[in-house]
Amino acid sequence: MSNGSTGSRNLHTSSTVGLAAVDNRPFNPTLFHRRTTQTEEEWEEWHRAKDASKVGSRVTAESMEPGAPSTISGPSGVTASVGGQENMKRLAKISRDFRSDTITMPTDAQLMAGLQASRGDDVYREDDATIALEQRIARLTGKEDAMFVISGTASNQIAIRTNLTQPPHSVLLDIRSHVHKWEAGGMAVFSQATAHAIAPANGKNLTLEDDILPNLELGEDVHIAPTRLISLENTLSGMVFPQHEIEKIAAVAEEHGIIMHLDGARIWETAAKVCEQDGKNGEDGLQEVMTNLCRPFKSVSLCMSKGLGAPIGSVLVGPKDFIARARWFKKMFGGGIRQSGGIATAADWALTNTFPKLAHTHRLAQKLSSGILALGGRLLVPTETNMVWLDLSSLNIRAPEMIKRGREMFPENPLTVGGARFVVHHQIEEKAIDDVLALLETFKQDMVREGMVSQDAGVSEINEERPQETLSRPFPKLGY
Repeated sequence: MSNGSTGSRNLHTSSTVGLAAVDNRPFNPTLFHRRTTQTEEEWEEWHRAKDASKVGSRVTAESMEPGAPSTISGPSGVTASVGGQENMKRLAKISRDFRSDTITMPTDAQLMAGLQASRGDDVYREDDATIALEQRIARLTGKEDAMFVISGTASNQIAIRTNLTQPPHSVLLDIRSHVHKWEAGGMAVFSQATAHAIAPANGKNLTLEDDILPNLELGEDVHIAPTRLISLENTLSGMVFPQHEIEKIAAVAEEHGIIMHLDGARIWETAAKVCEQDGKNGEDGLQEVMTNLCRPFKSVSLCMSKGLGAPIGSVLVGPKDFIARARWFKKMFGGGIRQSGGIATAADWALTNTFPKLAHTHRLAQKLSSGILALGGRLLVPTETNMVWLDLSSLNIRAPEMIKRGREMFPENPLTVGGARFVVHHQIEEKAIDDVLALLETFKQDMVREGMVSQDAGVSEINEERPQETLSRPFPKLGY
């Protein structure tokens, strides 16, 4: 370093190692950030985010109350001081993006929690934060052990491979299920398993009498791959799988020695709904609900990045010997994570701070659903959690035109929509719901002008028990 001006410039551009060398003392992130912030206001925002980043070990009853204040620093969870202007702009777009709940952004406090997490090697089982997350999820689900992995697909495929031994074997599941349609054929590749995929007779969920019993493959017929595993999904397309039906299926599975697996990618949505309905609050209430939901299954995959909004990760739970074997397959599939503490802590933070917000997303989804029906639109399936499925044909909508209008009607703050599915995530703003309804209203007015309907066309009644034959056309993408 040749002069003072160069040293000053390096305070803003050097690595932390370089900074320590410049000051000739250990790196202090607070001091570094204080020197590089532009205003006192930005410094205060950063300090609030740092305070909010402390990882809570429990969901509190107060945080689950309707209208409870957010523990995320800043009005939106991302500030210019910590996240930068570009991420603030991105969050503004996400607050009006209905394509999926996978697109939510980590908050400042969430990432700062990860920054301060342990940095041990998870393959050697030496990372404290990862082990703490696994223990917490195992406790909440009433299972003996848990394993943190990078994705729901990894969690499901490792679970199926661990549960099954060798062919011939088949897995009985819903034709719309994620493990069947949206995991790149992994079940056939990794487990050499045949899928017996069933379209539920009621159009909503598999039932024991109509779907499971007629399709179980039992006995010793050498022409048939016997059913060794039943894989269910909760929620599926935003619909809650009735627990009493799951328990009936599990009882028959146990009678025949068939393993039960749950793809609980969005099980937190089900838990939030049950907690609100039954008045269960706090970590203890959540544990009671989750344990009950997971009890019928040997293994459960729980995604941390969808509704909860962790940047990455899922957790697989089950018996100790099952998880011990699953760790072999995690490593075999290339899923070993070394310094996993940062992402595990971010996932733990999401559970504590985002789970209490899920009930609010359900209320927003109901508002959108009710508004669609008031326009005379029709829903493909009931709105039970955070997804609304619009029958586009009921309002004479073509998806490309809807996507185009969503951008053009709101040039300053475009709406981003996909097709029939609208996903309400925890960073959606309520005004975006109103704007989606305004967008759909334009298609209703097109129909009025063309004489297809009258201005006062009534509400279309939702058919909650859609017949099986309707699964062929409007349903092909349900289950993701």
